[in-house]
Amino acid sequence: MTGPAGDRTVVEVGGEIDVYTAPKLREQLVELVNDGSYHLVVDMEGVDFLDSTGLGVLVGGLKRVRAHEGSLRLVCNQERILKIFRITGLTKVFPIHTTVDEAVAATD
Repeated sequence: MTGPAGDRTVVEVGGEIDVYTAPKLREQLVELVNDGSYHLVVDMEGVDFLDSTGLGVLVGGLKRVRAHEGSLRLVCNQERILKIFRITGLTKVFPIHTTVDEAVAATD
């Protein structure tokens, strides 16, 4: 599900984000940016698995929105997924929130 939340667009992601599914997420992020949505919140609460391809798509999405002075925030409180962001150092790159409401309310 994708929908507006104030000036932010929430993208709900579930299941596995891997080499097979990441291109679909990339396509959705590119489409949103092309349509003028530059402040994205990716809700990863339903994500069971995330690999390097998925991380690459998120980083690519971040670069895309930043080119328009936008933002990409993540919503995740699952330890196994958060650990991936910590190990890769991406906690310093992405603002990570525990709820969608918190991410939407956050100021840049």
